[in-house]
Amino acid sequence: MTDNATAGPEATAAAPGATAAPLPYDAVVLAGGAARRLGGADKPGVRIGGRALLDRVLTACAAARTTVVVAAPRSTARPVRWAREEPPGAGPVAALAAGLRHTTAAHAVVLSADLPFLRADTLRRLLTALGGSGADGALLTDADGRDQPLVAAYRTAALRRELDALAAAHDGLTGLPLRRLTGALRLTRVPDPHASFDCDTWDDIVNARARIREHGHVLDEWISAVKDELGIDLDVDTNVLLDLARDAAHGVARPAAPLTTFLVGYAAARGEGGPEAVAEAARKAAALALRWEEEATEAGESGGPSAPDAG
Repeated sequence: MTDNATAGPEATAAAPGATAAPLPYDAVVLAGGAARRLGGADKPGVRIGGRALLDRVLTACAAARTTVVVAAPRSTARPVRWAREEPPGAGPVAALAAGLRHTTAAHAVVLSADLPFLRADTLRRLLTALGGSGADGALLTDADGRDQPLVAAYRTAALRRELDALAAAHDGLTGLPLRRLTGALRLTRVPDPHASFDCDTWDDIVNARARIREHGHVLDEWISAVKDELGIDLDVDTNVLLDLARDAAHGVARPAAPLTTFLVGYAAARGEGGPEAVAEAARKAAALALRWEEEATEAGESGGPSAPDAG
């Protein structure tokens, strides 16, 4: 291991409106597959929206206490712990067991490295569903209702119990399919065709690249990509900043919009503030833009010059 940062299944209905606090968890990401349907390409490194698939998954599980990636070490946007199944290529059950050895939390999120639309809120839903049930795990189902055991949250004690039983029964875990493991667990299911979408083929990758540019997704995708690129974990209300940009553009001049939002971010950073500091700075700047507009309006009504538009 290296570190680049220093009994039969039982489905229960997941409560869609559950609001319990998410459970603390570790994450195990399986990223060492052969990607045969991609011609052996480096699937975890394929970029969707300018970011490697593996980095997109690591962003989604950033709240994990420990994140273990089972694969040969590579550069990643976030610090992780690396592990490898023995022998390499021994299959997903062996890889999961290898990753699980480096976790300590009572719950583990288990993920593949090819999930372009996975989000942190998806993992919170899975953990909430698991915590509100007596199940051993909670997993997503795709658009066809199929189980996705590599987009799931499990009780680590249950995983270890069944992995030990499988190893004893089969003289090891090499080559065992995941259904041998999940078939022995009591599972609750959470339907989510979007977050469960994985990239197995080049057509899937083309589809994913097109979907993130759709009107309803492109802004969130871009902001998330920029934060990853700049190493920013801060979550802010983008609607507040968009409203500020609109007010600055309308009340002052169009070029005032990007400059004002930059200054708001700079002011918040100087104060070492979090989302609240950004919101407060945005409020002050928006109020100033409105006062500026009011003065321009009053000047226009009294026959004075109107506010210039530098754009």
